[in-house]
Amino acid sequence: MNDGLRRHFPATGTLVLIVAILAQLGWGLARPGPVAKASELGDPPSLASARVASLGEPIGAAQALTLSLQAYDNQPGISIPFLDLDYARVTAWLGRILSLDPNTQYPLLMAAQLYGQVPDEGKQRVMLQFVRTEFLRDPDHRWRYLAHLAIMAKHRLNDLPLALACAQDIHDHATGPEVPDWARQMHVFLLEDMGEYARAKILLGGLLASGSITDPHEIHLLMERLEALNARTK
Repeated sequence: MNDGLRRHFPATGTLVLIVAILAQLGWGLARPGPVAKASELGDPPSLASARVASLGEPIGAAQALTLSLQAYDNQPGISIPFLDLDYARVTAWLGRILSLDPNTQYPLLMAAQLYGQVPDEGKQRVMLQFVRTEFLRDPDHRWRYLAHLAIMAKHRLNDLPLALACAQDIHDHATGPEVPDWARQMHVFLLEDMGEYARAKILLGGLLASGSITDPHEIHLLMERLEALNARTK
């Protein structure tokens, strides 16, 4: 009997081991996967600590923070929609990156093209205000992102006064030679869209008289717009 039990035990022991392994696997598969919560995005490191961590290389620190923010958006096996993020913290991260590397344009691109495109008006406005504030720190190099959001304010937010304010900022502050004329003229066309024909006509006439527009095709186009405005205000 003892011999029989000894002969039988290996098979029984193996069966018990197999059952235990299968139970362990089943428990692992049954467990819910990790759940990422947007609120888990913490505040960015302070300017001083970021510089210390990068051994005094602010550009390297800015790049590291950019990668950290992007890694949070798309963690391994977890995709966090931009819509679910805490936008106060997002703007804090983007602002910290710009503080470390004022010459980089990437945070503004992220604000305008990624975080600013979520289907949430409040969060769109947060990104627009962020870009508008940062634009004023370097208008000649950051105008294109504000121009993009001025168009968004017009077409997606249906907020013509806000679009006009952004366009007016570009006209007033982005005066460098690399800023294209169309960007500096946006406010004129937005005034026309708002029915402010008299104001648009005055500004357009002044623009043509200033001699700052030299391209013949552009002058021709603006003359046609001025004639159309004259016809509207008769």
